[in-house]
Amino acid sequence: MTKEKDPAFVKYRRIVKRFGNVIAVDDVDIDIPEGSLVSLLGPSGCGKTTLLRMLAGLETPTEGDIFINGKRINDVPIHKRNLGMIFQNYALFPHKTIFDNVAFGLKYRGVSKEEMQERVYKALELVRLPGVENRKPSQLSGGQQQRIALARAIVIEPDVLLMDEPLSALDENLREAMRRELNNLQQEIGVTTIFVTHDQREALSMSDKVIVLKDGIKQQEGTPAEVYNHSANHFVADFLGHPNFLPVIVGEEQDDHMVVQLENGKTFLATPSTQFKRGEKAEIVVRAQKLKMAPRAEFHEDEGMNYLFGKVKDRSYMGGEVSYYVELEDMSTLHIISFVRRIPLERNDEVFIKLNPADCRLIKV
Repeated sequence: MTKEKDPAFVKYRRIVKRFGNVIAVDDVDIDIPEGSLVSLLGPSGCGKTTLLRMLAGLETPTEGDIFINGKRINDVPIHKRNLGMIFQNYALFPHKTIFDNVAFGLKYRGVSKEEMQERVYKALELVRLPGVENRKPSQLSGGQQQRIALARAIVIEPDVLLMDEPLSALDENLREAMRRELNNLQQEIGVTTIFVTHDQREALSMSDKVIVLKDGIKQQEGTPAEVYNHSANHFVADFLGHPNFLPVIVGEEQDDHMVVQLENGKTFLATPSTQFKRGEKAEIVVRAQKLKMAPRAEFHEDEGMNYLFGKVKDRSYMGGEVSYYVELEDMSTLHIISFVRRIPLERNDEVFIKLNPADCRLIKV
């Protein structure tokens, strides 16, 4: 009987990493499918870089096992793991030519001069920098140096490509361009990639799967849409950006929704993220972009259950969108991001806010 191939090309199993009394990674399991780009996302100190360094062989797990393509690699030396690595500071050799920088990893793999030249030129073509092989890193821009670092990582044809905050040193416009280039190149060459970042936009825009970490513990994993629209807890919802949290008491079920009561006594419909008991305290999380707002004069009695009244207290113009902060009748505040109206709302305008029950995710407190 043929053994079925494990869909996870990289596996972390029950990984714990301690530095003295500090637990940097706490009992983490991760499966990374072959050919995918998976982001490890979280704030500083959450364990994401430590997980990457353990896979690279730069740190040793205190407990647990790491596998690449079914082989346990805990005791495999760094130079035998066949990994490509890209760091925030590029780590290029300033005194070497671009050719020698890119070819560096090949010189220790017994590659002939002819094959080395062919592979270096191909890698430079892939990163869209042909013809720069005789220059020095100082003659290239920051974005070009990052591409050279990428060429050096992929020229060895790695089993896994590791990226540790590779775009954080670039300005915003260049970061956006490099995000697209990295994503397109990863899909073109099909290499399994692990991408460490604290930037939720990078993780959401580039990844096949996002793993959110806090204090060394995995909080949630899933597709970008899953972790953003169906956040597992308060931390994940807050870290991914622009959430509103409304404390509620859980009532009865109604079709696919739950009836909940806000602190002001108003009832809402919300979509549960897990099982809840009647009378349980919980909170609704709803993204600022999901809220609909209009002048209070446009309110109709048939709007359904999910609406609130308030007054615009602050607004910020952001080009095609406007960021509003609305003070509700109970003096709490909602953040709303909406497209620019033909007649924009102003400070102190009386408004009503409409919330779609599907966008009101009910989570544990």
